[in-house]
Amino acid sequence: MSDEHKNNPLHGLTLKFILERLVEHHGWKELSNYVEIRCFYNDPSINSSLKFLRKTPWARKKVEDLYLDMPENAKK
Repeated sequence: MSDEHKNNPLHGLTLKFILERLVEHHGWKELSNYVEIRCFYNDPSINSSLKFLRKTPWARKKVEDLYLDMPENAKK
């Protein structure tokens, strides 16, 4: 395994997994407060959100950062 992957806490996690955990933890309404994108508050769904996040790097970064900030993902 390369050093790049060893130091990446998101290595091996899919965007779908990350989004599902965030929705489970925060819910769509709260998630839309953290990351203000229409697909989180206007008829939200995993599929529509994934489409948008896959082509919008700044939004994907915000979602990934929010996932990393969740207490259960904090390094011990």
